[in-house]
Amino acid sequence: MTPDQMRDASLLELFSLEADAQTQVLSAGLLALERNPTQADQLEACMRAAHSLKGAARIVGVDAGVSVAHVMEDCLVSAQESRLYLQPEHIDALLQGTDLLMRIATPGNDVGPADIEAYVALMERLLDPSHPRPSVRPPTVPEPAPEPVLEELPPEPEPAPPVTSDPPRQGKRMTEGGERVLRVTAERLNSLLDLSSKSLVETQRIKPYLVSLQRLKRIQSQSVRALDTLDGQLKTQHLNLEAQEALADARRLLSEAQALLAEKTAELDEFGWQAGQRAQVLYDTALACRMRPFADVLAGQVRMVRDLGRSLGKQVRLEIEGEKTQVDRDVLEKLEAPLTHLLRNAVDHGIEMPEQRVLAGKPAEGLIRLCASHQAGLLVLELSDDGNGVDLERLRGTIVERKLSPLETALRLSEEELLTFLFLPGFSLRDKVTEVSGRGVGLDAVQHMVRQLRGAVVLEQTAGQGSRFHLEVPLTLSVVRSLVVEVGEEAYAFPLAHIERMCDLAPEDIVQLEGRQHFWHEGRHVGLVAASQLLQRPAGQNPSETLKVVVIRERDAVYGIAVERFIGERTLVVLPLDDRLGKVQDISAGALLDDGSVVLIVDVEDMLRSVDKLLNTGRLERIARRSQQTAEAPRKRVLVVDDSLTVRELQRKLLLNRGYEVAVAVDGMDGWNALRSEDFDLLITDIDMPRMDGIELVTLLRRDSRLQSLPVMVVSYKDREEDRRRGLDAGADYYLAKASFHDDALLDAVMELIGGARA
Repeated sequence: MTPDQMRDASLLELFSLEADAQTQVLSAGLLALERNPTQADQLEACMRAAHSLKGAARIVGVDAGVSVAHVMEDCLVSAQESRLYLQPEHIDALLQGTDLLMRIATPGNDVGPADIEAYVALMERLLDPSHPRPSVRPPTVPEPAPEPVLEELPPEPEPAPPVTSDPPRQGKRMTEGGERVLRVTAERLNSLLDLSSKSLVETQRIKPYLVSLQRLKRIQSQSVRALDTLDGQLKTQHLNLEAQEALADARRLLSEAQALLAEKTAELDEFGWQAGQRAQVLYDTALACRMRPFADVLAGQVRMVRDLGRSLGKQVRLEIEGEKTQVDRDVLEKLEAPLTHLLRNAVDHGIEMPEQRVLAGKPAEGLIRLCASHQAGLLVLELSDDGNGVDLERLRGTIVERKLSPLETALRLSEEELLTFLFLPGFSLRDKVTEVSGRGVGLDAVQHMVRQLRGAVVLEQTAGQGSRFHLEVPLTLSVVRSLVVEVGEEAYAFPLAHIERMCDLAPEDIVQLEGRQHFWHEGRHVGLVAASQLLQRPAGQNPSETLKVVVIRERDAVYGIAVERFIGERTLVVLPLDDRLGKVQDISAGALLDDGSVVLIVDVEDMLRSVDKLLNTGRLERIARRSQQTAEAPRKRVLVVDDSLTVRELQRKLLLNRGYEVAVAVDGMDGWNALRSEDFDLLITDIDMPRMDGIELVTLLRRDSRLQSLPVMVVSYKDREEDRRRGLDAGADYYLAKASFHDDALLDAVMELIGGARA
């Protein structure tokens, strides 16, 4: 590419940025002018935007943009000078020109000379008082543009610097507060949040040490008192001088140790507090970097509501409150589609035709209001309209007509129960399919997407006065409020959004129906399933007489999941699983508890599918079998040594599920200490690790008379023949490459080396 071509490409890119910013100004201003055509400030803003676009198009040589912007500017100037009163057809034409300018500025556009000539001719006719004003077809509702890979992180979107004939200005982008704006990839943000969350968890591990030191202080205080008592008793025994001096030395040394311990305990307490504060600030700052204003998801929605209303012959206005409410970028991305569904639903189903509204004593223009706010760590959205509400009798008739409920049952349904039918797949009150609705793919899709966000949606309505949708979703997907339970001596977390309740079941509360276990919950029989079977964990013994049950719900599916113990409610920082693991059945992510131990977060939707699969195949086990276990041979022990948390946990889970007892070590030195203090039947180790690598660990093991016969398997990313030979020469019995690693390969190798899990 020649220097001139590179310059032209750069100018075209700047023009595209200019068009993106200025068309937003035009769209917002024109929608305001439609309600009040004489607003001087909006007329001035729109005229300047059109003028800036005309100048920018002239600089980069885009003649089509010059022509369109020029006739738009003429129209707006005529309105400013009171030579023209803006009518709806003028607003339609100006909005059509705004869309046309954006298409012109988009690379690879399909705008031809005929399109430009037709638009210029249309505007000239509208501006000519001797010609009748033609009606302009409302522009189509624009589809939301895909989000770019590089994400901007300002609290609010800022327009790009305009390209005009004025001297160029400084190119640094700024927010409203005057802060510089940078661009960073989502992957780096996720990594930063991951590291900060781990730092926050690690600082919590100081607390157990501090508790131990404080307990040691109490023991020392008791020792001092015991020594004083002994001293008092020995004074009557007439000790010799050497014994008295030894006793005095013991008291002095113990006193010094107590003072030193008190000093260091105070220092550790102060350090732990400061480290916790810094880690919390670090995490909050990293989390804030992912947050964006709610307004980012609303781009084009006001225009979409207006254009859709006009295409249906309605007058509709969208009012928005809480545009600056901060929300996680991932949540915003997933909210765009359900919000669009709800807004289109409100325009089509909620708002009446103007003449119907006037007869009902309402303004001809319908109002849709969208409010966003923070409440108790949640993003709360209220989307309401002042339309006619839901015709409950018509809804009841449709339910019966579609054979979703018998007539006698439908007549007894409450308003809340009737409204839940609107969220069923394929359900619609429309008799005919139109471009807007009638296919029954609206509210069910909204509910599904909101539940994917671990949120909830509720519909309320008042006959003749309108409907209201209440949505609650987490502010961020990076943290999740969960109930942590114990299953097979392992911790698992159930997101609270999917939990109906927790309960303790007595043996007499469990009944057998059609060969399956059930219990009575809220007027219905709920199926009972063992979490150990679903998660493929060895069934543990329940020491209490009652059974701990978590009742989970997803739409109409409700089941009770029996666990061994309730650990408690926790706010967990979500740590995505390694992509190499693929989709782990019934598990969505991982997290770290306060003590640094790993907990897996349950994928409730996936777990419910697993329950259905067990029911359909007839493999559902009775929970009572857990107490019928007999004494079995001891399990074989395996030590897994790897500095990667993901690999370490994957291997541990696989071996545990096969019945082996597993211990882990974070590096070679940690593994060597474990081998010298405990007995194992197999060692599985990585090669590249800090402090002591796997080759050094195997070499030390083979030199030890007690450990030299222990089977060793090396699992490493290094797959070259010389690496394999190096591991085997050091004394390994088996070498497995992580690049070709899969579940069966590891388990088959373990079986080959030490046999089954039982001795």
